[in-house]
Amino acid sequence: MAIVWLIAGFVLLFFSGDWLIKGSVALSRHFKISTLVIGLTVVAFGTSAPELFVSVKAAFNGVPDLAIGNVVGSNIANIGLILGLVALVMPILTRNRSVWFDWAVMIMATFLLMIFAHNGVIGLGEGVVFLILLGLYLVWSVYKARRKSHKNKEVFLPADMPVWKALLWVAVSIAGLYFGAEWLVRGATSLALSWGVSDRIIGISIVAFGTSVPELATSMMALYRKENDISVGNIIGSNIFNIWAVLGVTAVISPLQVNDKEMLSQDLLISVGFAVLLLLFMLPLSRGVISRWKGALLFLLYILYIYILYN
Repeated sequence: MAIVWLIAGFVLLFFSGDWLIKGSVALSRHFKISTLVIGLTVVAFGTSAPELFVSVKAAFNGVPDLAIGNVVGSNIANIGLILGLVALVMPILTRNRSVWFDWAVMIMATFLLMIFAHNGVIGLGEGVVFLILLGLYLVWSVYKARRKSHKNKEVFLPADMPVWKALLWVAVSIAGLYFGAEWLVRGATSLALSWGVSDRIIGISIVAFGTSVPELATSMMALYRKENDISVGNIIGSNIFNIWAVLGVTAVISPLQVNDKEMLSQDLLISVGFAVLLLLFMLPLSRGVISRWKGALLFLLYILYIYILYN
């Protein structure tokens, strides 16, 4: 039954994340909100919502290492697995200079997590700091996006569904995220017990992959529509949300104990390594390209990391 709960949770989280984005974008068009602003807020939240629901549920179920492992593992998977696969399908052009700022924020968020987790617990105070920093980052990002939108005289597309239907999509998606998270955590914890591996390993590998599926779908769709910057921007933005929003909200609701010290000595350092590698692969940002060989290297390094986890 553990496998059944796991697969059901994966599927429900995937569709619920997609429904949340669809309903939110329709609402933005009704209320004339810039798609740039929606991309920075709704899409980033929509693709990180599975991590949020899973981490909160794991914290309440008394498996904090699953909650933290889910976030750290998702951040590693976003760069190694998802960007790697996307670049393998089609090279990604990175010419948006704002990526510099967002990348720096992502690294700062990761180092701050390492500092806060060093004493073995991420409590209410740390959670509040994460949420304040997230608020400041969103205000700045929305300000920049609105300036760019005004400068480019953005034309608003008509909504493809009525307001009531958009609200229904959002409501259904939130319910789907809740139940998908519950099923995923239930299946993952059962697997951890039956396989004899730690909650950290299950969180970093299986659960992180499941909650990263919306990022994969969003990045592939962005690439299909030739919106290359969205592929990279979605990944970096999602990684920031995972730390500041997901762990921030989870820590405020219930303090997170860091029981497995390898999370600090190994996994967080590896997430920094992947982030640094991503920056090197994007240089120079004026005409940078994440080519197929770079994508292959990111993907192979991710597979190697997962192999080492289980051996």
